[in-house]
Amino acid sequence: MQTARAVPATTVVNLRDLGGIALGHGQRMRQGILLRSGQLSELDPEHDMAVAALGVRTVVDLRTADERHWAPDRLPPRARLFVADVLGGNPGVAPARLRALLADPAAAEEALGGGRAEEVFAQTYRQMVLSPGASAAYRAFLETAADAPARPVLFHCTAGKDRTGWATAVLLMILGASRETVRAEFLAVNPAVRLAFAPSVQRFLDAGGDPAIASAVIEARPHYLDVALDAMEERWGGLDGYVRSGLRLPEPVVDRLRQELTVPVGVPV
Repeated sequence: MQTARAVPATTVVNLRDLGGIALGHGQRMRQGILLRSGQLSELDPEHDMAVAALGVRTVVDLRTADERHWAPDRLPPRARLFVADVLGGNPGVAPARLRALLADPAAAEEALGGGRAEEVFAQTYRQMVLSPGASAAYRAFLETAADAPARPVLFHCTAGKDRTGWATAVLLMILGASRETVRAEFLAVNPAVRLAFAPSVQRFLDAGGDPAIASAVIEARPHYLDVALDAMEERWGGLDGYVRSGLRLPEPVVDRLRQELTVPVGVPV
């Protein structure tokens, strides 16, 4: 099953082009217009040719104010920054503290120890679906993706797996992708994230950190996505209700997403 294509950037973690993903009904994602990644704080805009070649016009930053303060984005040439803070109402939750938790085994144990790590992360996914602030952020992201002059759009959080993972899942579902396709893309980021965070994880383990916490922190897990999907079903009865009443995404925006981000299979993407 085709997932997003890894872009060989040298200074951006987990950069992926959603182009080519199968959406059902004979449609695929267009190439080169929607990209996902980890944070851009290490981007070298002058020398990372893979990023420069993308022609990114808009960067959508899904991170909290603290994350943006401590690791501000460096933007591609001529790109503008758009902030859509998913966890602004509760910035203390685990994904927003990923790097801090890996840097402090004692704090990680206090927050996530005793076998609680996976469930704490899972409940953050529930919050990303049910929180009005998160819904507003995801609506802003989708409206930006539907705005032709804003594209190509690069959207990201810290590692590009949690907040970015749900943003990607929602977009793909709106465009008609199967749950199997959504799940495959959600999990496909794991090798890149593990590689990028390997030094931090090793330091964490060397300092006595719990391996179970480290893996729960850096992995996109099926359970996390399942919790988000279950919350969507429970509160709004499925995707249509979530888009209409949760995200409050206008129908013209949904129509533009479906018309402008897809191409028929067989047409160059």
